[in-house]
Amino acid sequence: MMNNLFSNLRRYFLFYFLPFVIMGIFLLAAYFQSISHKKSTKLEISEKTSALRGSIITKDGFIVANSQKLYKAVIDTRSIDPDKLDLFIKLYCIYTNDNEKKVKNLITSRKGTVVLSYKIDPKTAMHLKKLSRYLTKKKVFISFITDDNVVRQPIALDILESGENRKYIAKDSLSPILGYIKKIEKDKITKTTGVKGVEKYYNQYLFANQDEFIKGYRDIGNTIILDKGSIKSLKIDGYDAILNIPLKFQIKLESLLTKKAKQYGAKEIIVGVMDSKTSKILALATSNRYNPENILKSNYSALNSTAIEYPYEAGSVIKPIIFSIAYENKKLNLNEMIPTYNGTYKLGNSIIKDTHPSSQMNLTDIIVHSSNIGMIMIISRLDNLTLYEGLDKFNLSKKTGIDLPYEHSGILPTINMLKNQSYKATLSYGYGIQTTFMQILNAFCVFNNNGIMTQPRIVSHLHKNGKFYVVDKPQQTQVISQNTANIMKNILIQAVERGTGKKGQINGLEIGGKTGTARMAKNGTYIKAYNSSFFGFANDKNSSFTIGVLVREPTIGSYYAAQNALPIFKEVVEMLVDEGYLIKFQDKNQKILSNENLDEIKD
Repeated sequence: MMNNLFSNLRRYFLFYFLPFVIMGIFLLAAYFQSISHKKSTKLEISEKTSALRGSIITKDGFIVANSQKLYKAVIDTRSIDPDKLDLFIKLYCIYTNDNEKKVKNLITSRKGTVVLSYKIDPKTAMHLKKLSRYLTKKKVFISFITDDNVVRQPIALDILESGENRKYIAKDSLSPILGYIKKIEKDKITKTTGVKGVEKYYNQYLFANQDEFIKGYRDIGNTIILDKGSIKSLKIDGYDAILNIPLKFQIKLESLLTKKAKQYGAKEIIVGVMDSKTSKILALATSNRYNPENILKSNYSALNSTAIEYPYEAGSVIKPIIFSIAYENKKLNLNEMIPTYNGTYKLGNSIIKDTHPSSQMNLTDIIVHSSNIGMIMIISRLDNLTLYEGLDKFNLSKKTGIDLPYEHSGILPTINMLKNQSYKATLSYGYGIQTTFMQILNAFCVFNNNGIMTQPRIVSHLHKNGKFYVVDKPQQTQVISQNTANIMKNILIQAVERGTGKKGQINGLEIGGKTGTARMAKNGTYIKAYNSSFFGFANDKNSSFTIGVLVREPTIGSYYAAQNALPIFKEVVEMLVDEGYLIKFQDKNQKILSNENLDEIKD
């Protein structure tokens, strides 16, 4: 009988009660799934990580410009327990080094959300996040009732990205080459963009183009659970720009120019050192510098790069260029003698005098002793079109193509202007033509590089994720023949050995160059102010450098280039030796330049 009872109960359970149990389980599962979905929807969060502007790095590995993230500290003042306010302020200020009184005034002056600081560095931000968690455990943050009677849960100290900050560790060094930046707002985040210098020229590569955006569900530790659909965009930082300039040499050179500018009472002194074969800039320095992080009103005149933005009448350093144009066009024979009229020559209403008077000179001595009269005789052999085209080939009417923004081109006289014989004559010794420092430096590279001109380069390459990229490969142009270049080079060496450049001699190196002292014009009239310069080269067996020095408006001592620009040139060459860029010959009388094709030269 009992067996029948259990059998009936089992049958009753299977046919009548079990379906209801199963249906209940399905209903509960559906209910909990719904609840879970609602909860998970509430747990979906997003995070944004800003990309950073690329760094600028010197040849010797120093990061001279780099960006770091900035964070802001945000607090809802209603959520701070009044009894623990002082504790919060004290701990916050220990981490940030902020003034306690200032922070307290910020918190107590208003109810609601307050930004305590916008300029928190990444390390401090990390510590503040830990502090926020600690204070949460200590119940420093409490619930509060809003004005519309809604109870809000405790709101902790929040640390949010606010933008990026550009740091220049070398302070005023490498200015104005590096340039500077300005701040812009992008998607409520402060970014930086280049305004001058390398920062401007390479801005499209340095600029951080894409921030990282992640969206997904968070775990119990408030961290986004990453899956295939979480990452919406990857962070793309800017490229790093690697300079051809070593910081150590640049700083040493800048220190020299600061001292010399005071010694000569000069408005500015500029020096450029360029690899003659590649036109890579080893140094481009000025006595007028500024700190890109703290530009003052007194710095405004230094913001522009004089080396590329200041056209001026260069004086006698133009003579080798005119000479080489005439020789290239077969207007000269190095065996001939040129009349120089005992150092006095009437040109229109003016009297032209030479500092080294002679009745006649050979062509070499005209450059060696910087004869203005001899140059007038040489330029008179060139027809106006040939002269203009020759100057144009030396890029004196064009930009050099250096990788810096706002480069100025030179100003050549028109062919019609050259019909005036007096105008054309004065052009032969550097007046009536305006060039920039960089144009002359690049032109002198031609004499030290077999007649080839290459575009100067500040930046060697770009770098990102272990890969190197060359941008805008410099172009090469054959300006004059190798023979003409070598003849001009030899004459410039003689100018240093026995001419106006004698103070530039250094035993054990091949040194050549030309002095130039030019009177300045103001409002169409020449005034008693001068620009003094020396452009030349220094070579050893393996390396060759073209070097330019410009002393603007010296007021102490002599204004002649041989007395100021040339001694600076010599100190720069000695610096190159000290730093290992040049190695002196063991035989002090050794020459590099072959005498092949130079048998015409007679002294």
